[in-house]
Amino acid sequence: MKGIHNVNLRERMNGKRGVLLKNTLMLYILQFSTYFFSFIVVPYETRVLGPVIYGMVGAAAASMIYFQNVIDFGFILSGTEDVALHREDRGYLSRLFTAITLAKVALALVCAAALMGLCQVIGVWGDHTGFYFLYFLSIFLGSLMPDYLYRGLEQMEVITVRAVLIKAFFTVMIFVTLRDASQYYLIPLLNIIGNGAAFLGVYVHLRRRLSIGFCKVPLSTVAAVMKRSSVFFFSRIATTVYTATNTVVLNIVSGTGAVTGYYTSADKLITTAKSGMSPISDSMYPYMVKNRDFRLVKKTLAVLMPLIVLGCIVVGVFARPLCVWFLGAEYGDAAGVLRVMLPVVVVILPSYILGFPTLSPMGLAKHANYSTIAGSVFYLCAMAALFAAGQVTMLHLGALTSATEILIFLYRLAVVWRYRDRMKPEGEKGADHEPGA
Repeated sequence: MKGIHNVNLRERMNGKRGVLLKNTLMLYILQFSTYFFSFIVVPYETRVLGPVIYGMVGAAAASMIYFQNVIDFGFILSGTEDVALHREDRGYLSRLFTAITLAKVALALVCAAALMGLCQVIGVWGDHTGFYFLYFLSIFLGSLMPDYLYRGLEQMEVITVRAVLIKAFFTVMIFVTLRDASQYYLIPLLNIIGNGAAFLGVYVHLRRRLSIGFCKVPLSTVAAVMKRSSVFFFSRIATTVYTATNTVVLNIVSGTGAVTGYYTSADKLITTAKSGMSPISDSMYPYMVKNRDFRLVKKTLAVLMPLIVLGCIVVGVFARPLCVWFLGAEYGDAAGVLRVMLPVVVVILPSYILGFPTLSPMGLAKHANYSTIAGSVFYLCAMAALFAAGQVTMLHLGALTSATEILIFLYRLAVVWRYRDRMKPEGEKGADHEPGA
């Protein structure tokens, strides 16, 4: 009987591993599709729109990141955990789905009022109020996608297939419909169509296949899910401070000049490189928490860092011809800001890996958040200094981004070095772990 029990247990574990592998693969496909379609469409958009219009589009997209984070409010993390804990209770999941959706609608109304006020105050936004609201509507519809439900239920293939189809539709339609700079409004409009159709499709699937749908919930339930998710919201908004602000500030300072277009295009390349490295740390995180295999950290960095540094040197040397080749003949001046932002690419992988994947198994997860907060404070102080000195330029902002990412990396490196004894196997029992940190 004991042998039979052990066999059944192994079968159940193998089944769970299969589900885990499948959902991990879906997450990779979801993330990779974003880089792939962006890589295809960016060179076309930069050439058709030109630096001035592309800069305006980039500024609108960057400003929407703030609103998107407010509307999302960290529900992707808190909601996923709630779903995982109550996955068999369809009534609970329906109430959670309804409460989170209502919370997002309420937050969107607040954001819409804020956006209207900003368009009245910021002249360069006011000239394109309709365009900004089209972008806002597209990110609102996108935020309604209940990713947290499918992650918690471990059925990521449903949301992944729909998301990839949306991106494929958007990419194809950009090539088909976007013919000159005057059609820039098609970018958010196509997103609205795709995101709206995706949400309707997902809702039908939830209702018919999973028996999850909208129901009556008291306002206290809506308030409760927002309170629970607030800690995740504040952590995410701190990251947004130093990742999206530069484009918005530069757009306000430079008006409708091409400078914002140069910065936006260079920043897009840097962001793509950063995003390409995040799956490495994302996949290491659960493994490291369970196995505390710190040698893997050293091996990973030893193998990848020489390649990253070499790649950055090559890009730095040939930055101008690369920008002209990839972005278009008008984007040669983006080379300067691309060069000053290359340190971000150098430090981002070790910064990611020394974050939660390394600090969590050491019992120091809180320092991953502290480093982000420290970077945000440094960024805001330095930005204030640049404003006071009248030196808000794309090169200075690019350098500030590099300095912020380097500071975050050094903070994490210093903490890991300070508590390096916790990496030793014999010190595992004595480590002061912090559950839930």
